[in-house]
Amino acid sequence: MTDLAPDAGFGRKNTKLKSALLQHKTFSLAGVSERLFGLLFSGLVYPQIWEDPIVDMEAMQLRSGHRIVTIGSGGCNVLTYLSACPARIDVVDLNRHHIALNRLKLAAFRHLPSHKDVVRFLASTGMRTNSDAFDLFIAPKLDAASRAYWSGRDITGRRRISVFGRNIYRTGLLGRFIAASHFLARLHGIDPEDFVQARSMREQRQFFDDKLAPLFERPVIRWLTSRKSSLFGLGIPPQQFDELASLSDERSLAAVLRHRLEKLTCHFPLRENYFAWQAFARRYPLPHEGDLPPYLQGSKYETIRNHADRVAVHHESFTELLARKPASSVDRYVLLDAQDWMSDRQLNDLWSEITRTADAGAVVIFRTAAEASILPGRLSAALLEQWDYDAETSMRLGSQDRSAIYGGFHIYRKRA
Repeated sequence: MTDLAPDAGFGRKNTKLKSALLQHKTFSLAGVSERLFGLLFSGLVYPQIWEDPIVDMEAMQLRSGHRIVTIGSGGCNVLTYLSACPARIDVVDLNRHHIALNRLKLAAFRHLPSHKDVVRFLASTGMRTNSDAFDLFIAPKLDAASRAYWSGRDITGRRRISVFGRNIYRTGLLGRFIAASHFLARLHGIDPEDFVQARSMREQRQFFDDKLAPLFERPVIRWLTSRKSSLFGLGIPPQQFDELASLSDERSLAAVLRHRLEKLTCHFPLRENYFAWQAFARRYPLPHEGDLPPYLQGSKYETIRNHADRVAVHHESFTELLARKPASSVDRYVLLDAQDWMSDRQLNDLWSEITRTADAGAVVIFRTAAEASILPGRLSAALLEQWDYDAETSMRLGSQDRSAIYGGFHIYRKRA
């Protein structure tokens, strides 16, 4: 036996080699995961933004005269912010599809003849005449790049604008993820769309307990929720997945997703939660069914329309835009969940520009996949000490976010 034993030195070298190969494999898999996520996010991701604008506006204490910088995403929240009559909103996004969508929604408010036309264009399904409305009212006033985008063809050969004649909310990465989730649930005998038949909070709770919660115990769903790529459609990048999965012994997000779906279905009346309508019916409610998003409600239409020219949409990063702004020139910052994707260097570069451009009393709001703020321990002490974290209000308003996707909502205020 001893004659067959490997040389001790070779054994140590072999162990090191195996370790190096294992690390290389892990690194390679991580790289593939990152590249796949980046590829999926290069198309349209969110036809609708999934952060509650009512929570945003209360957190920012938004009022007339404020200057805002925000990430665009689906563009709904920007339009809602306009109802507070801010002096200016700068919208940034690195995704050209989101840029085109934001500019189209703004143009719809400015150039369609009435509120009913805006609702028909942005909230209704199966309206084939929406393409005609685009050609007649919007296209002649739209910037050349956006007009070319929406007049162009998708991979099926149809004009991109024709999606507004079908149902844009069934498209995009998130729309396809929701469709796949519905299909998977139906394979297990559950039709998620039945949820919108609930007529009370009690019936909503019963549907969750009887129909939805048991799905998370199914082996195939537990397996899928342990795969990073299966949740890219929910907007969970590899970095966020690792942070959330670390909370579970199984390194699965089944428990996290179950908890957040419970909040979406059980914590708010269905009539008042258009996020639940999008998740389960894949559309907005009709007038007799529930409320539209704030920016589509009639009471806000005139104000939004009259102030839509105060929005500028930029195809660049948050940090790049702020670097071009003078000191003390911004009052409110909306970062969505973008910081979850950033390296420490990117975080510090961003907050250096935020701190430089922040006027007295400035407020920054953002969301995180996990519950805790990601800034302590990652942002330099010199930057962090210039901001106060409002933990109590953050927790209170986070619990009121009807989208229910995120673990944490955070408010930072500039120190005097």
